[in-house]
Amino acid sequence: MHDQLIRAISKDGLIKVSAVSTRGLTERARQIHKTLPVATAALGRLLAAASMMGNALKEEAASLTLQIKGGGPLGTLLAVSDHEGNVRGTVENPMVDIPLREDGKLDVGGAVGNQGTLTVIRDLRMKEPYVGSVGLLWGEIAEDIALYFVESEQVPTACGLGVLVDRDQSVLAAGGYLVQLLPGAGEETAEALEASLRAAGPVTELLKADPDPEALLRRALPGLELEVLEKRPVEYRCDCSRERMERALLSLGPEELRSMIDEQGGAELTCRFCDNVQKFSREDLEALLAQGS
Repeated sequence: MHDQLIRAISKDGLIKVSAVSTRGLTERARQIHKTLPVATAALGRLLAAASMMGNALKEEAASLTLQIKGGGPLGTLLAVSDHEGNVRGTVENPMVDIPLREDGKLDVGGAVGNQGTLTVIRDLRMKEPYVGSVGLLWGEIAEDIALYFVESEQVPTACGLGVLVDRDQSVLAAGGYLVQLLPGAGEETAEALEASLRAAGPVTELLKADPDPEALLRRALPGLELEVLEKRPVEYRCDCSRERMERALLSLGPEELRSMIDEQGGAELTCRFCDNVQKFSREDLEALLAQGS
């Protein structure tokens, strides 16, 4: 089954929800960055969150970036989504390997750390992007995403994210949900919602039973009548190109380009988000140098 994202609203108009299944794109990220299990789980959670939050953007060409600097051994984590929910991401230290938690699960919080910030950047293609941030309390990512919405946007939010890694380190299941109360929802609605999500159990178990994100929502919120607004495929998608890399080389300036030509006789650039490698010969760099002058 292809990765999918769903957006829905409750029939009474008091709750909006999103859910996403991301096994394929998380596995793609693992292959690109050669992550060990705890890095796979952390990056996979962040990619799922970015996909749901990015899909909420209405403007075409808009993008959303999630950045976590938690002070843990994984270093900086980054996930970028387009307005459809297609994502790409990086983790600074993909080969981190730390002991499991006492319950036998991957210690994502310990690997991410909780002495830093979660930053959310919404680029709506206006003059300045919207930037918001919140201090990390857990480092488990889902709880920190929920805290961001409560503190920065005053939207009561529940977030569940999960990545299940197989014994061969491949991804068995991945995805998550985002549940938000809309104006008019009272304390009773919030309590019922919380009880349902608690009873549903871990996201990975729900996805392992059925990877369809609509089924995930039905199982997590069994008493809620939902009207589906959108259901679409999502994927790991990088927007890098040779032209972008040429612009990056031009931005180095003529002196640096001349140094590359004289000392290296060319250049090789690798995109940090994907495995795209572009080689530039001496002639290519000479042409760029002439273009920039």
